Amino acid sequence: MTANNNENTGSQYASKKPKTRRNVHPFKRDVRAKKVIRFNATEEDDHALYERLRTGNTATYKSLKSQADDLLKVRKTLPVFQHKREIMTYIESNPVTVLIGETGSGKSTQIPQFILEQLYDKKKHGSIAVTQPRRVAAINLATRVAQEHGSKLGDQVGYSVRFDNTTTARTRLKYLTDGMLLRELMMNSDLKEYSVVIIDEAHERTVLTDLILGFLKSLMQGTRPDLRIVVMSATLQAEKFSEFFDNAPILFVEGRKFDVTQYYLKAPTDDIVDAVIRCCMQINQGEQLGDILCFLPGQEEIDKAVAIMEKIAKYVSEESPVPLIVPYPLYAALPPMQQALVFAPIKGFKRKVVFSTNIAETSVTISGVKFIVDSGLRKVKVWRHQLGLATLLTVPISQASAMQRSGRAGRESEGKSFRLYCESDYLKLPKQSEPEIARSDVTSPVLMLKRYGIDDIVNWTWFENPGKEAIVMGLQELYELGALDNRGKITKRGEQMALLPLQPHLSSVLIKASEVGCLSQVIDIISCLSVENLLLNPSPEERDDINERRLSLCNAGKRYGDLIMLKELFDIYFYELGKSQDANSERNDWCKELCISLRGFKNVVRVRDQLRVYCKRLFSSINEENEETRKIGEDSDEISKILKCFLTGFIKNTAIGMPDRSYRTVSTGEPISVHPSSMLFLNKSCPGIMYTEYVFTTKGYARNVSRIELSWLQEVVTNGTAVAKQKITSSK
Repeated sequence: MTANNNENTGSQYASKKPKTRRNVHPFKRDVRAKKVIRFNATEEDDHALYERLRTGNTATYKSLKSQADDLLKVRKTLPVFQHKREIMTYIESNPVTVLIGETGSGKSTQIPQFILEQLYDKKKHGSIAVTQPRRVAAINLATRVAQEHGSKLGDQVGYSVRFDNTTTARTRLKYLTDGMLLRELMMNSDLKEYSVVIIDEAHERTVLTDLILGFLKSLMQGTRPDLRIVVMSATLQAEKFSEFFDNAPILFVEGRKFDVTQYYLKAPTDDIVDAVIRCCMQINQGEQLGDILCFLPGQEEIDKAVAIMEKIAKYVSEESPVPLIVPYPLYAALPPMQQALVFAPIKGFKRKVVFSTNIAETSVTISGVKFIVDSGLRKVKVWRHQLGLATLLTVPISQASAMQRSGRAGRESEGKSFRLYCESDYLKLPKQSEPEIARSDVTSPVLMLKRYGIDDIVNWTWFENPGKEAIVMGLQELYELGALDNRGKITKRGEQMALLPLQPHLSSVLIKASEVGCLSQVIDIISCLSVENLLLNPSPEERDDINERRLSLCNAGKRYGDLIMLKELFDIYFYELGKSQDANSERNDWCKELCISLRGFKNVVRVRDQLRVYCKRLFSSINEENEETRKIGEDSDEISKILKCFLTGFIKNTAIGMPDRSYRTVSTGEPISVHPSSMLFLNKSCPGIMYTEYVFTTKGYARNVSRIELSWLQEVVTNGTAVAKQKITSSK
């Protein structure tokens, strides 16, 4: 490898020109593969047309049909479209087809449409479900396919994601997240609505994807032998998928890939956000026009990078004749309207820079990207079975992920990828990412299996068995929550928990709140917990002032902790600031003063509305109190009732205060500290604490901390035992 002498890319990078990828098949041929489809990459796309249609601008078209006809020109250049007849022959003649489609082949948008046309031509009943690991991908793919199909979104083509559904009775092609398909399985165990199920992005191997594969195999061997399954992936896991489905045939489709030059750092960097910003500025000063896609670990780093870039971009463009940088964030918690901005082209002498999590690795395609800046990091939750705690860690990506990220720059033309790590470090990365189920809490999957009627959980058709220890821990957790009886059978409480779109612990809290009469207040708090980064981290110079403002507003939260503080803040945002005529402006100013995410609170309201709908269905009715009743005050009895509800779900996430004013967990006796961001950080007089999240950096920290009395622990445990005994007796 030689040092890069190009002044435009900066001297701290070393470049490596890859071997040409065009016409080179990257997969090892499998003896079971009946066909390999090759494609010669071309530059025949009408990019101007593609960009115009991508934004949904249909003002120049007389009808949806004419728009679809124009899009057909783009579709015909896709590898999948060119081999439509061969692909459909395989899908028609095999109950399960494993399709490995390279990046850019068009598999996610075209194959569902081919099958939809087949259903119409043969006048078959049933719909098509296409699963996606992320809601962003489901929404954007459904929008694009509706345009190509010549229908309105929600008519023949729609999507269904958590807290958002555009499908109607006429919908025949539905894009939905893995979680939504699992919920449909809970409601209709045979999936009679669907004749074809397509598992897209199967290589991401989320827990829910693995569960769906197991359910579908059981269905095909049981009540639905007529069900057609298509497993679509983008990496080298074809053999594993094929073996799971009894040696199903594997079909390879090559995609359009242009050469991507790799650049590595000569020396490691400490501040990854700073390194990403510097790299973007170097690209902007020395490279041709083209958008930049930057991969960062999480939302916090992305928001920080966007804020910095917004401050310096205008200044830099005024000082020198370079394109004006327009930064955009992209992560799962963004509302759909803001996610859509990422895909819209920008006019003038400007360069779009998208800061994204690994959501843009395979799930979505951003047109116009020519440069990749890869931090080499991602955030994952790792479940520690011994401690019963989930830890959010920033870890290196795999080599497969690094190649996927680089490939984003080679979709439409030759590109460049700047990896912010050394080449020697790349060679040390694991070949593939570890499956999520191997590092996750399986309590929720086990509850789904029990709701589905599976008794022998250990020997079920797991795509990848999480291990006996993890399953036993999940069963024990569900028993303690009252979801299972002493024979391992699901209880009525467990049935309700499985139908709520929440983790079992939070579902248990909601059910308890409905029993004791504080459901509205608890829904508000859980809605706040369901939105990531609602309370932003202020800069060091503003931290003290902002903490003082928060403390002055949240009198009850000052004493009882973060859950009650969230309720107080929600009450101010929703009830008090929502009354004025200029509510939006007041809410915006209020959020800025307290360093709170305005976008986050809008999401909280949306989640709250959906949870109220679910609770009305499950619990027959939800108390329709007036505004003043729903707002929380400083009444200690009311607050105690709310916190005891949370204790029923988080009894293990408790710690007792020691004489030296430290805390030790009730379950393991491990030392734990209150996180500095908590309202109770400086409060040393709590007899005990409860927390909903555990993070480990230099030591173990409790987040979302609430004050509890030690007598509550005994009361909750005693009541829980009585409830469990009552359910066991009634089940007999």
